[in-house]
Amino acid sequence: MANLISGGPSIVAIGGGNGLSAILRGLKLYTRNLTAIVTVADDGGGSGMLREDLGMPPPGDIRNCMEALANAEPLMQQPLSYRFTEGRLAGQAFGNLLLAALDGVSDSFDQAVARMSEVMAITGRILPVTNSNVQLEATFENGASVVGESRIFRCKKEQDCRIRRVRLIPEHPRALPAAVEALEEAEVIVLAPGSLYTSIIPNLLVDGIVDAIRRSRALKVYVCNVMTQDGETEGYTVSDHIRALFKHSCPGLFDLCLTNSSPIPPAVVQRYAQEGAEPIFCDRESVEALGVEIVSRPVSTVENGLVRHNPGHLAWELVQLHNQRNIRVVTAGPHRATHNQVEK
Repeated sequence: MANLISGGPSIVAIGGGNGLSAILRGLKLYTRNLTAIVTVADDGGGSGMLREDLGMPPPGDIRNCMEALANAEPLMQQPLSYRFTEGRLAGQAFGNLLLAALDGVSDSFDQAVARMSEVMAITGRILPVTNSNVQLEATFENGASVVGESRIFRCKKEQDCRIRRVRLIPEHPRALPAAVEALEEAEVIVLAPGSLYTSIIPNLLVDGIVDAIRRSRALKVYVCNVMTQDGETEGYTVSDHIRALFKHSCPGLFDLCLTNSSPIPPAVVQRYAQEGAEPIFCDRESVEALGVEIVSRPVSTVENGLVRHNPGHLAWELVQLHNQRNIRVVTAGPHRATHNQVEK
């Protein structure tokens, strides 16, 4: 493992949930020029309670990123993830409440996040993708729809068909200007692994984000999940993930797709199959037909029976990709996939 270098490449990671926080834990070892752009569409659990009661964006995914990037003393870090076990606060994380309090004494949510970042002495910076209080709506292939990120899983199981499209309510919220600036100035832009429709795509639906990615001359990498996700992407291949991303943004949004080549133990695969999930099949020819290059590397691990990206290995591969290419990719030209190809 390399030591933390002074400065380092400018890397922007986009996403939410455990996938984004995992990639941040690894990347902080290689660069201080790190920006996390975080979704604010969550409406479940403690985050959902706070956004309903206080009208604030959900703090949970932001808090997870704080934990990943924090350099404060353990006495400060440990309470951040503490969850109350009794009373009306049962299940609520202290870090969520701290961020809610800072939001109450700040002019905006992103200012509250910046103040909490100072308290936790984080590496890099964390930016909500928007300050708007948005909800997520999913429409399924049979025409049914549901509003609320936390309701999508159950509705998809009931409808027993794929998600056709998701959108934000209200539509076209304005991106945080600092997020747009970070994307335009980045050397590497990473779409982090995570829930495709509820953690990754919602960021792309915020006005200004896709345009900023397109304008950027950064190396643009999508880190595909290792396993399909029950309630979102059952039966999806790598190209299915990419088509969904392009459908909600534009063809040719990223240059590379990083997939996992580490073998997954058969017993683990069997257990996942019982829950409706399986290793994602890399249909290389279909991916290349979309104008995306596949890079396959050993980046997964198994912890307590769960398949996860290894933060250190994943970060190493991303930094190596940057070092090997060491270019700023010119804006996509006519060789990119057409809209018709994406819709198929």
